[in-house]
Parts: sequence; C-alpha cells; structure tokens
Amino acid sequence: MIEIFHHLVYGLQIATTPTNLFYAFIGCLVGTLIGVLPGIGPAGGIALLIPLTFGKEPASAIILLAGIYYGAMYGGSTTSILLNVPGEAASVVTTLDGYQMAQKGRAGAALSIAALGSFIAGTIGLVLLMLLAPPLARAALKFGPAESFALMFFGLSTVTSLAGKSLRKGMVATTLGLMLSTVGSDLPTGIIRFTFGIANLMEGIDVVVLAIGLFAVSEVLTSTEEMAAGEFVVEKLSRIWLSLKEFMQSLGAIIRGSFLGFFIGVLPGAAHVTASFLSYTLEKKMASDPDNFGKGDIRGVAAPESANNAAACGALIPLLTLGLPASAVTAVLYSALLITGIRPSPFLFDKHPDVTWGLIGSMYIGNVMLLILNLPLVALWVKVLRTPARWLFPIVMVISFVGVYSVNASSLDLLMATGLGILGYIMRKLDYPLAPVILGFVLGVLMEQSLRQTLMISGGSLEIFWKSPIAMILFLLSAIFVVLPRFLARRKGMHLA
Repeated sequence: MIEIFHHLVYGLQIATTPTNLFYAFIGCLVGTLIGVLPGIGPAGGIALLIPLTFGKEPASAIILLAGIYYGAMYGGSTTSILLNVPGEAASVVTTLDGYQMAQKGRAGAALSIAALGSFIAGTIGLVLLMLLAPPLARAALKFGPAESFALMFFGLSTVTSLAGKSLRKGMVATTLGLMLSTVGSDLPTGIIRFTFGIANLMEGIDVVVLAIGLFAVSEVLTSTEEMAAGEFVVEKLSRIWLSLKEFMQSLGAIIRGSFLGFFIGVLPGAAHVTASFLSYTLEKKMASDPDNFGKGDIRGVAAPESANNAAACGALIPLLTLGLPASAVTAVLYSALLITGIRPSPFLFDKHPDVTWGLIGSMYIGNVMLLILNLPLVALWVKVLRTPARWLFPIVMVISFVGVYSVNASSLDLLMATGLGILGYIMRKLDYPLAPVILGFVLGVLMEQSLRQTLMISGGSLEIFWKSPIAMILFLLSAIFVVLPRFLARRKGMHLA
C-alpha cells in the first residue's frame, strides 16, 4: 500500500505540471462536448483527435486522450435525460428513467445525480485500478471466447428488467435487435447478408443510427401526436438542484453500480453497454418498489451512469497490463500509445511509470475537473426544457440527424434513422419496449463473433461450454434471471404475458 501511495504521488506530480494540467482540462472539455453531441462517441472523438498528440511527450498525449475518453462518459447523459437522444448504446439505459424525470420537472436532479454518480464511480474505479490491476488482468485472461459468449448471453437476461409487464414483448424486441445485428458482411467467411444489394449496408447498421432512430425520432413522432391531440404536457421544473434525500436514496445504487461496472469493464466485449444494463437490472431486482423503474426513478439514472464510468476505469486494466484492448475505445487508445512509442505490456508499469502513473494521477484530477465543469452547467441545460414544444421538436430532430449523418456522412443513415423512428413509433403504440432492441443489437454482434471463435477452437463441438465452469455459472445465472421473476409472479397470483 505504501509503495502504491508513493507511485500515486509521483503520478500526481507529473499530472499537475502546467502542460499536463492544460491537456487534461482540454481533454475533459472536448470529451464532454463529444458526449453531449450524439453520433461521434468516445472512440470516434479520440480517433479524430489523435493527430493532436503528434510530437508530444507520451504522458501528455495519453493524458489528453484519456481526458476525452472519460469526459465523453460524463457528457453522454445530458441529451439522454433532456431530449431522449442517446448518443451511444450505453446511454440508452439512462433514457429509461432520466427522460421520464425530465418530463416530470426533475431534469436538474437527474443531471446532478448523473454528474455526482459519475464522479463517485470514477473515484472508486481509480482506487480499484491502482489496487487490483495485476490480479484482475490475470483473471481476465481466463475469459476466452466461450466465457465471453456466456457473459453476453447473461447480458441478454437483463431483458426481464426492460420488458415491462410483458416478457414476451421484451423477447420479441430483443430478437429484433439480434436480427438487425446480422446485417452486413460475415467476418469469417466474407458472405454478404441481408443487405438487399445496398453497398452501404455491407458494414452493417451503426448503433448510433439505431439508437437515435428508435428513441429520439420515435419520441418526436409520439409527442407531436400527443401535442396535436392536446395531451402533451411537460411539468414545470420543480427545482434545479438535487436534494439530500434524493442523493441518499441514490447512494447505494451509485456504489453498487461502481463496483459492478468496474469488474465488468475488465472483461472483453461491450463493457459499457453490458455494465449499464446489468446495473439497472440489479437495482430493479433489489428495489422494494421495482414498478417505479421506467417511470422516473432516480436510481434508474444513478446506477447505469455510475456503472458506465466505472467500466471506463476497468477497461484500462487489460490495455495497460496486458496490451489487450477490450473495446473500440481502448483499441484507439492502444493505437495512440503505439504512435507515441509506448507498447502496452505486463512491464509497462515498470518501464514507463511516468506514463501509467501520470495517467492515473491525471484521471483523479480530471474527475474533479469534470465535476466542476458539469454541475454548474446543470442550470444551463435544464433551460432547454423551457423551449416551447413547437420549437423543441425541430431542434431535437436537427440534433438527431446531425448526429446520425456525422457517423458515416451517409444519406442512407438518415433514411434508416427515419424508418427506425417510424418502427419505434409503432412499437410504442403497441407497447413493445425499445431498450431490448439496442441490447440485442449490441450484444448480438459480440455473441456471434465469440460463438464462431469458440466453435473454431473446439472443432464445432458444443462440449467446450460444458467444460468451462465460468460459462456454466453464467448460463445458470441467465436462466435464473429469466425464469425467477415469472415464478415469483405466479406465486403471487400475478400473470406475466
């Protein structure tokens, strides 16, 4: 512990030099803006700004890019809460209760708990990163393709918490997401699937296009219909800031989401997405009043936002200690490190302590910077909701379509977002949940890759799953998550469709 403390002091000394403080601030500021604006995402933002690191010291370069990374994690909740426009897949869960809170005049509380939860989760994640990096990196190596497939399968079990009153409709929505994930070229064989001859679909459907179409566009269509019928009502802001009671109510969700998100972040795959969905499920399972979730429960914002930010810290462990980027964001960070002449490996902490401990030190400082940046902006952001609906809806559509177009600069994406928005509108009218579509889509891509790799290793035999204790435990937990709620409901004399 004393040695780690000395290393941290050394890292803080590096991070607090004027140059590195400036880079950390710029990274946090740019990252927050990237998070607020849908479409770019942290991976895209870092990739676009890698040229800024040319000629800089390795420690300064990684401090700048890491600031963009966790700044984007902070900022991603803003449009999700205010406008129901998720900028990336991990922000989808925040819309479930965050947007409902905004509709009920509690946008300030939702934004405040998102910022505070992110700060607390980031701090917990950094402490765990310092203390547990080597053993957790070794544990992550035990997750081969079979275990990764089982983890994604377990992630799909969260559909029980997202399905509302009808598990059947939740399953249908998840299946739709899985089907959409198969569009494009099959990586192992190169076979083109379900593109209908459209060349731009060879790379598949982008998750940002799907999320914005299903949530933002369909929300505008639904709200416009309600406004025409005189049914659209947004309650006036009750207050801007978070109350002590609301914070204490959320504290348990923040702490649980932080630990859960961190440990899931270490594992390969869509860590942020899986962590957000699982943390939301955990809170709903533990709540004495689970029916409040999806209706504006502040715990439904605190848990996924905390898990999302803690996962960002956890994802750095396999990158820094093993040189294994486990996600798109860490893959871009890995490339940036190589450009600066640093190769992540088990010896990185010994060979380049200025880079590793300077990065950790800067993340502590950046965490405080982001809290200082975000909390004062709450009062500014909530003013968005004072915009009359006849002006707000066109603004939402402009933001949504700019975000969609920025992904691939493709007019086809705009058409798909519109079509998906109409599909989302129909699903809303028929009471089908939208979040399971995103869950199935994101995890479907990863599950297919992991299953292919597993079967290639085993020569096509499924026996490899039975021989993995980790995989079998995850499959068992998946079954429990899906079956147990129905069993308990029947015991209480209720009926889940």
